[in-house]
Amino acid sequence: MSLSASSVAAASAAWVWIPDFAEVAQTDEYTIARFPDYFRDPLQVLAFRPAGPVARAVAAVLDRAREYGKPELQWHVLLSSPPGLTEELAAHGAALRLTLDVLARELDGGAPDLPAPAVDVTVRWATDAATARDNQAVAVAIFGGSVPPGERMAQIAAENAGSVPAGQGGAVTAYLGGAPVGAGGLNIVDGVARLWGGGVIESARRRGVYRALLAARLSYAVAHGATMALVKARIDTSSPILARAGFAAYGQEPIYQVPL
Repeated sequence: MSLSASSVAAASAAWVWIPDFAEVAQTDEYTIARFPDYFRDPLQVLAFRPAGPVARAVAAVLDRAREYGKPELQWHVLLSSPPGLTEELAAHGAALRLTLDVLARELDGGAPDLPAPAVDVTVRWATDAATARDNQAVAVAIFGGSVPPGERMAQIAAENAGSVPAGQGGAVTAYLGGAPVGAGGLNIVDGVARLWGGGVIESARRRGVYRALLAARLSYAVAHGATMALVKARIDTSSPILARAGFAAYGQEPIYQVPL
């Protein structure tokens, strides 16, 4: 089976992740999430489906977002976003923060045979407190934010301990010489393996750690019935590695920082 652009776009549009303990403002036209403060960007627009003029709908979202008292928000412009959105955001002073490639690979033929890492990498699922803590610490070192408080960390480990054996996915941590150096995760929803948060600390890059994280997640996805792997990858780091692993690009999703 080859993936169609429409099937990838639909899977991408359906992927809206909101963490536990987030405060959500949702209507038929938009989804705003106020993430916990340990996230780097706590206020985000995750979906935008205006029924009328884009300019009026953007103004309504910004008015609602200002009620949270934050100086700025992060706006995800999805493949399914309406024409004219980026121009309207620019009119409100938005600045491009980063651009993500939407990449996908069909898995009907099994997981790809990726080259082995150049070093001895151990990948563990974050189903216990120590591995979950390592996972969060690595993610913070790569992407920013701060490690969640102890109570939340215990909940994350407990969630992984349930979801990983159930075939729903979870977080993984990569180790070199016993030290955590890489992190990632996936969730399987309706046959789609959504790969997220893949990254390696700078000092451990270019040795195959990311490939080890990718191989572990794709093998898990195939074993639990996923037929598509979907990633929203940073264009300058993860995206080239994924392309070499057989992922194809189906478009880009920029993320803008909008002053409030």
